[in-house]
Amino acid sequence: MANLALFDLDHTLIPTDSDYEWGRFMVKLGIVDAERFAEQNERFYADYKAGKLDIHAYLLAMLTPLAKYSRAQLKEWHDQYMHEVIKPTIVPAALELVKQHKEAGDLCCVVTATNEFITAPIAEVFGVDKLIACEVETVDGHPASAFTGRPTGTPSYREGKIVRVEAWLASLGKRWSDFEHSYFYSDSHNDIPLLEKVTDPIATNPDDTLRAHAQQAGWRILDLFQAS
Repeated sequence: MANLALFDLDHTLIPTDSDYEWGRFMVKLGIVDAERFAEQNERFYADYKAGKLDIHAYLLAMLTPLAKYSRAQLKEWHDQYMHEVIKPTIVPAALELVKQHKEAGDLCCVVTATNEFITAPIAEVFGVDKLIACEVETVDGHPASAFTGRPTGTPSYREGKIVRVEAWLASLGKRWSDFEHSYFYSDSHNDIPLLEKVTDPIATNPDDTLRAHAQQAGWRILDLFQAS
């Protein structure tokens, strides 16, 4: 029987925060007010690390600039972002981890609080077909349409990750008990709810809070980037 393998993205499969780096990239391109946006980006990132992020306010701030540009222009910028910022950071050990689960026939999914516009191309690099990310509203609901600059649906953040994963499994006619093993790899204490839900929680490159929690709970700890 195939197992379930769930992966957080930022600081788990990649040694950086793709949302934070996209914010910095927008500042570099000059498509947002540099001083105001950089300050806002830093504040949201600090809130996330502290476990007190207002996910709705954050998503609105990150997505609003996208509504000003065509999808073609955004894709051109994102391709540049992938080439300059993301791909150089990806380590072989992270690619190998995902590859091992895929070769074992496991049902794989990236589950991230970062929005789908930023993360879909990154999940593709890892060869993971299913992505659960914060959803971006489009003008008429068509995936190729222009963005409205607003989020939609249930944010895949904290307990929202459980809601989204369970909805996805239900769409496949599956539930947690259908898997002998369900794995979740994450670096963040914000993901403790989902880590507690799976049979095999793996604290991956964990922050200090998650590392302490994992040690107390007897969870496996994987320092993925040190292994590269």
